[in-house]
Amino acid sequence: MINVTMKQLRYFDALARHRHFGRAAQACAISQPALSVQMKELEALFGAPLIERTAREIRLSGLGEELLVRARDILRAVEELEDLTRTSRGPLAGRLRLGIIPTVAPYLLPELIKHLAANYPDLDVRPRETVTQALVRDLEDGRLDVAVVALPMSEPALHEEPLFEEEFVLVRPLEDADKPVPKPEVLREMRLLLLEEGHCFRDQAISFCNLSASPPRDLMEGSSLSTLVQMVGAGIGVTLIPEIAVPIESGSAPVSIARLPQPRPQRRIGMVWRKSSPLADKFGQIAEVLQQFSRNREGLHYVKNHADT
Repeated sequence: MINVTMKQLRYFDALARHRHFGRAAQACAISQPALSVQMKELEALFGAPLIERTAREIRLSGLGEELLVRARDILRAVEELEDLTRTSRGPLAGRLRLGIIPTVAPYLLPELIKHLAANYPDLDVRPRETVTQALVRDLEDGRLDVAVVALPMSEPALHEEPLFEEEFVLVRPLEDADKPVPKPEVLREMRLLLLEEGHCFRDQAISFCNLSASPPRDLMEGSSLSTLVQMVGAGIGVTLIPEIAVPIESGSAPVSIARLPQPRPQRRIGMVWRKSSPLADKFGQIAEVLQQFSRNREGLHYVKNHADT
């Protein structure tokens, strides 16, 4: 019988995710030499290499790849066992690992955490902000409990609960405030600023402008909505942002905000979690709390300096 420890499996999982001993050690809060020792012991238990070391990164051997699949199944099962012990303790308490996409986090997360604290005083919310693809992977691997993302996800293993809907608005230089609002076919011929690859909001903006059918003449990219708005304020181009971002971003640069012509693009934001989670019912209760929170915030989702077209 191979006496593999849970600690070794967690370290191995971290190394597989980061593909780098230093970053994996940091994520596990141990020293790099200690991590190396644990991995050598794990390889000794299996009697074969699990890791292939190169100058820049590490790769998993064939056996390592097979072990990773089983290790993550085990780690996820253990997480769910721990969650099972929390189902009979009344209101949800303890750690809640909450993922959230970058086009929502800066505008919703601070108030959301305060709202959760008011309703669940014993809840320890641990947020993680990253793109949708990474959130889905972490949910499926058991490294996150719930995530706030744009719907639909169409992931069979995940339950989706809508929270709110919002429109996209056009951000232009301040001197363009009185100009007619361009239609999508005109917008895609302008210098359009979009988020980098990997952001779902980028894909939604591209779909609205039908850029796949007609590539933009002069496309530029930014790493965040704040960066895009600052670039617009500098006269570099125009961009789209979700309505939830308007109160913060409209005051950060000399820009004007306008609603787009009908039918206006919009997105649905929701909360997702694993259907198999023993805490699924409690996550549903949290979603109800956040739905009420979203309804109360509805009046804050405003657009200024425009006339509906």
